[in-house]
Amino acid sequence: MEARKEDAMTTMTPPGSRRTRAADTRRRIVAAARELFVANGYRSTSLRDIATAASVSHPGLLGHFPSKDALLAEVVGEFEAENEAVFSDIAAASEPGELMFARLAERNARTPGYLELFAALTGEASAAGHPAHERMQARYARLRSLSRDVLQDAQHLGAIASERDVDGEITRHTAGWDGLQLLAQYLPDQVDVVEMLEEREAQWALPTSWRDPDEQAPAPEPSGPLPIPFGGEVLSGEPLDAEAGYAVGRRRRTQIVADAMRLFSRDGYGDTSLRDIAEAVGVSKSTLLHHYPTKELLLSAVLSERDNAIRERGEVLSSDRAGDLLRGLPDGARVNAQSEPGLVEVYAVLSCEAVPASHPAHDYFTNRFSSAISYFTELFRLAQVDGDLPAHRDPAHEALWLIAMWDGLQYQWLYDREAVDVAAHLRAHLEDVLPVR
Repeated sequence: MEARKEDAMTTMTPPGSRRTRAADTRRRIVAAARELFVANGYRSTSLRDIATAASVSHPGLLGHFPSKDALLAEVVGEFEAENEAVFSDIAAASEPGELMFARLAERNARTPGYLELFAALTGEASAAGHPAHERMQARYARLRSLSRDVLQDAQHLGAIASERDVDGEITRHTAGWDGLQLLAQYLPDQVDVVEMLEEREAQWALPTSWRDPDEQAPAPEPSGPLPIPFGGEVLSGEPLDAEAGYAVGRRRRTQIVADAMRLFSRDGYGDTSLRDIAEAVGVSKSTLLHHYPTKELLLSAVLSERDNAIRERGEVLSSDRAGDLLRGLPDGARVNAQSEPGLVEVYAVLSCEAVPASHPAHDYFTNRFSSAISYFTELFRLAQVDGDLPAHRDPAHEALWLIAMWDGLQYQWLYDREAVDVAAHLRAHLEDVLPVR
């Protein structure tokens, strides 16, 4: 009798109600994930936490979202859809030729959790096999399309100098914006995303490579001395000496670091276990622990190896003049992308993953970004003293923008290696900032 009653009730169920219930459950899961990711951080939130908050079973949640990465992509996708709607509304309400990117950035900064979650997804989804990789590719394509219309109108109305390449400016501006949003997570008292975007957009009204004709000619001799290159930051525990011990041990440590770097760049530090690394190396977990007693020490070794490799390849940038040293940066970027793309990948993933203060690499990146800003600020200051940097440009602003844009270009390159040439964009930017007479 009960079975026939249930059958009758099922027969009476209106068409589409199961679909409606599934959609409601999906929305409830996404809302719970969004709230928990914002409150506790992406890495500290488990799928079981989300299932409990959404009042669904863990298997029920997995029926909608097979992984936490896929759920993160959905949450950030909601943010992006809201952004696109706001972008269209702001564009419709703006005066002809008005640039509204800073206004959109201001809204992002006021949206709880947006910057943190976007930073997490940008780096982690850069691996080609990540479930959100194609979604982020499409996001960049949509953003370029929306921005192109705005910039072309502004250029037509004279707000942007006629000789500026709109497509190139869009790529570099988007990259700088992404990089600033990440930097602001590490150095909130030093980075104002909205102010930086406003200052950058004001430069578009000037012709490319513009300087006041009455400025002094560049000095024949550099003012120097040049600052000591940044790098060498470590985690709270010093990494083990890779050169110590017997040759077999040194080779084994080199292999462990190489495989750990590959796994960290693919899956992130948090989702890579010591057992995963041991299996990749082909050793037992106890053997791995003999060389690296903690996962944090192994992370430190990976970051140190990346820094050492970057410094070794940076030798081609040697110069006595700050302006020439800065103009040589694209050559180093090209070498890194061609010779060691894994160095770019692990940096992109870990710098985004380490945003939460509890992450073992958070202080490393905070110190690294702070050191980089100081180093490039001094280089631009010396370039201005030498007459290479025009007087209307602020060295501190140029340093911050260069670091942010460079990181942002690397993210874009990881999503579309054929379309984005990091070195070419850096060169175009530096030719604008450091015009040669």
